Amino acid sequence: MENKANVQYDEDSIKSLDWKEHIRLRPGMYIGKLGDGSSIDDGIYVLVKEIVDNSIDEHMMGNGKTIEIKISEHRVEVRDYGRGIPLGKVVDCVSKINTGGKYDSGAFQKSVGLNGVGTKAVNALSNYFKVQSFREGKSKMAEFQQGVLLNESKEEQTNQRNGTHMAFEPDGLIFKNFRYIPQYLNNMIWNYCYLNAGLTINFNGQKYISQNGLLDLLQSKSDAETLRYPIVHLKGEDIEFAMTHGNQYGEEYYSFVNGQYTTQGGTHLTAFREAVVRAVREHFGKDYAPEDIRSSIIAAIAIRVQEPVFESQTKTKLGSNTITPDPNSTTIRTFVNDFIKERLDNYLHMNPESRDALKKRIEQSERERKELAGIKKLANDRAKKANLHNKKLRDCRLHMTDLKNESRYETTLFITEGDSASGSITKSRNIQTQAVFSLRGKPLNCFGLNKKIVYENEEFNLLQHALDIENGIENLRFNRIVIATDADVDGMHIRLLLMTFFLQFFPDLVRNGHLYVLETPLFRVRNKKETIYCYSQDEKQAAIDKLGSKPEITRFKGLGEISPDEFGKFIGEDMHLEPVILQKETSILKLLTYFMGKNTPERQRFIIDNLKVEKNIEELAIAV
Repeated sequence: MENKANVQYDEDSIKSLDWKEHIRLRPGMYIGKLGDGSSIDDGIYVLVKEIVDNSIDEHMMGNGKTIEIKISEHRVEVRDYGRGIPLGKVVDCVSKINTGGKYDSGAFQKSVGLNGVGTKAVNALSNYFKVQSFREGKSKMAEFQQGVLLNESKEEQTNQRNGTHMAFEPDGLIFKNFRYIPQYLNNMIWNYCYLNAGLTINFNGQKYISQNGLLDLLQSKSDAETLRYPIVHLKGEDIEFAMTHGNQYGEEYYSFVNGQYTTQGGTHLTAFREAVVRAVREHFGKDYAPEDIRSSIIAAIAIRVQEPVFESQTKTKLGSNTITPDPNSTTIRTFVNDFIKERLDNYLHMNPESRDALKKRIEQSERERKELAGIKKLANDRAKKANLHNKKLRDCRLHMTDLKNESRYETTLFITEGDSASGSITKSRNIQTQAVFSLRGKPLNCFGLNKKIVYENEEFNLLQHALDIENGIENLRFNRIVIATDADVDGMHIRLLLMTFFLQFFPDLVRNGHLYVLETPLFRVRNKKETIYCYSQDEKQAAIDKLGSKPEITRFKGLGEISPDEFGKFIGEDMHLEPVILQKETSILKLLTYFMGKNTPERQRFIIDNLKVEKNIEELAIAV
């Protein structure tokens, strides 16, 4: 082993990287985690947003009412009809750090991107990147590969409308085996429309438009039959919010800053949650507990501020404390609180039926909380004792709550059943970021039961403590919760029972993209020279054709059948995960009633029609 004391440290040790080399060497500094597209915060979606955000900023400044987006398997194209990049700066705007229109506060007010990095990051991380500007009857185009300029056209005459066209293909050397998931893209496009009422986005031939902003958003996210009162929708200068209460557990929020979906909240969401409590207490003249006021709330808040400060380049959490760069300006907390205090109070006075329904919902939550108090204390005591002696949770060394470490986004909890399966995963996992929770047999079908069962059932109680989600997902200890069950009927049943548990009691965990299903190979095809793992019948046949002769074929039905050495290949960099995605129009109540309620003729017919082959069994278990 080389003696570290003898390592040379001189002028040759100091390296200078140009902008594109630095982005490619440290992509996480610019786009967060890379991923393969199975998670909504994976890098390939950040690339899309960085380009679309520029077009949205043009629209916000009153330039262009339509944006055209085309996304195929590996290519993204965005065409807006704004002002177009000044032709003399087309190349600089996408290839020189600290160059861009966002530095001119007169040209872009209250935009998302302010540091001139986003588009350059897309350019550097793309195997192909094209930018073309149309401006006042002329156009200019430039093409790049991995940030290197390949082709630059001269200014040419054009009859195209003003605007910008960008196209890129993410670099497969950086984003390995990536794929765009249609549901994630669909949700992204809708959010842009909800935040920009009247904007038309043509996405892959389909027209997206919202006329009522956050009101439309909440209507799309909630089941009208379960709402306690009509959605409250109020707008002011640089602020808009919508809220109602339902019957679900937990709190459900959608927060935005300058059109950016802040999935991790920030100062504006904290201010909103405080403001609702304060406004309700003052309106009713009662010192309700905050958790009773906010229990079962469904709300969306959007604000616009000048030069927002986000806690990372991916802009998922707002860190700004004021609504302008001036530190003496109004704080976001005061701005949000004053608006909600006045407008929500007025609304409740003018809508007595909604006022009474809100009061009943709060008092119901208060009764339920007090009824659970004794049970929760006993359950928490049992969980603490159990943690000292049982081995249900093989923890990892890093957690989501370690906010200083970017690797927290890679933390994973595998939920599996049986000693052999949990043993294989435990031995082959990355102990730094991967943990294992072992179930004992099939979990209870909790559909239709109240939250009391979460504390009374030992498995559920220990699972919620392992995740630290008893009081919501703010302290969630793992970014990905992965259901890892056998590829047979019993395994699929356990998968559905676990999904029911999360959807019933912790739906925001699913909505925020934390729940996944692990795909492991169904077959191993090998000869003396090569081994191929196959995830489908088609892949198995292709492997047989490739290896020729008569290769050895193994069918994996149980996770315990896969040796730890092999298992390590399936939960590493090339891990196959299927995200559990709630469709825009999905009603959780109707979904669970259909799949997990009483055995209806409709479900019997569905099973007969759809469970004839193994492939359909797998699709059913993730089709929520």
